[in-house]
Amino acid sequence: MAESTLELIDVSRLRVGMYVQVDLHDASHSLPTGGFLIKTDAQLAELRAAGLKRVRYSPTQSSVPPLPEQGVVPTWSTLGVPRFDDPPADPVALDAPAVVEGAAGDGPAARADDALASPDATAPASVPAPEPVRSPAAQRRALLADQQASLDRCEHQFSEATRQLRGVLQNAKSNPGQAREVAQAQVDAMVGQVAGMGEVAIRLLSEKAGQETTFHAMNVSVLSILLGRALRFDDARLASLGLGALLHDIGKLELPDRLRWRDDHAPAVERRLFQGHAAQGMTLGKKMGLPADVLDVIAQHHEYADGSGYPSGLKGEQIKPLARVVALVNQYDNLCNPGNPAQALTPHDALALIFARQRDAFDAAVLAAFIRMMGVYPPGSVLQLNDERYAIVVSVNSDRPLKPRILIHEPEVPSDEALVFDLEHHPEIGIQRAIKPVQLPRAVFDYLSPRKRMCYFFERSLSGGGRDASP
Repeated sequence: MAESTLELIDVSRLRVGMYVQVDLHDASHSLPTGGFLIKTDAQLAELRAAGLKRVRYSPTQSSVPPLPEQGVVPTWSTLGVPRFDDPPADPVALDAPAVVEGAAGDGPAARADDALASPDATAPASVPAPEPVRSPAAQRRALLADQQASLDRCEHQFSEATRQLRGVLQNAKSNPGQAREVAQAQVDAMVGQVAGMGEVAIRLLSEKAGQETTFHAMNVSVLSILLGRALRFDDARLASLGLGALLHDIGKLELPDRLRWRDDHAPAVERRLFQGHAAQGMTLGKKMGLPADVLDVIAQHHEYADGSGYPSGLKGEQIKPLARVVALVNQYDNLCNPGNPAQALTPHDALALIFARQRDAFDAAVLAAFIRMMGVYPPGSVLQLNDERYAIVVSVNSDRPLKPRILIHEPEVPSDEALVFDLEHHPEIGIQRAIKPVQLPRAVFDYLSPRKRMCYFFERSLSGGGRDASP
């Protein structure tokens, strides 16, 4: 590799898909020496835990750019997520060997992920050393770095998405065409990201991530896209579903701030004004040039299968399929994140209430798929375990939701050093029941930090790799 192609960057900016050059002599790690492609999250975590502050990387042999610098607001493109107007990647180029600028001869250099090429073409190829057994302390450091890096990626992406959505809402009336383009680009990026993940986990984020005024729209969009995926929607339908979910409440821009949250105890005239946001959303959506199936979602996201919804009291098959999805997800998030936080239900209780008392209001197939996706204990649920310890659900694999990943209260471990336990790999840990946060002892409450408002995003599921805590 020519020296001129290397750039020095902070290790916090590394990600899977980057080609780096390091010089580590510590026998406690299993990383190759010299240049190599970061192929897995485990490699990335080990590299971050190795004690290095900066490393050299090759832009020409990396398939993704670095993460943004700390303090710089990331965008979808800097996070490696394609926008809808990016030209499609050339499949031949993706599989072709990397050509190193300045290399001797006309032939291509050895592929970065197949060999660790030496700058000197005549030097013999290095032979990977057998993986040494890492100490428990080194393993723990790597696991902590891994889970923190995954959370950081989610929160970076979520924060950028909420920032873009806020711009859409601010410009929807003054520049509706541009607002539509930005919203569509954002949703297409989300759909593309989910499509490339394989198994997807629903991740609970901290309340400081993003901008609170956009939490509801983001939650409904994220969960609707995942539910549409569970229902086997193709990418085109997922894009329409995600856009309708993101903009389902856009009609509330025409309402006074005090009327933008549903209040069943408000005077009848205020309730009628509130219910008018669906029609006002249709009017604004048409000005934005939204497709007909997206307009259907905006118009019908409060219609219920039993005819009890508004504005038209539609029933069953009269409600468009995409609107049936958003109606359910919207109701779930409104129960978890109402206008008055004192009325909030836990995710577990919200799902139980919908199933026990409101199931007739929703499409049976959509509801069944939603419950399978979220699991009995959705992210944010507070639990008491079979050994009487307490825990909080931090993520759920949407393909295998019965074994969530949880953070357990362990008084002997500082909360910022606590590892997440994947119950799929720990059958000895059982869940006794879900409880309300107010039932926690004060010290446990402070340790687990139950969320006042639920905030979700998606991440690549870690369950398959077994990267979780040891008992």
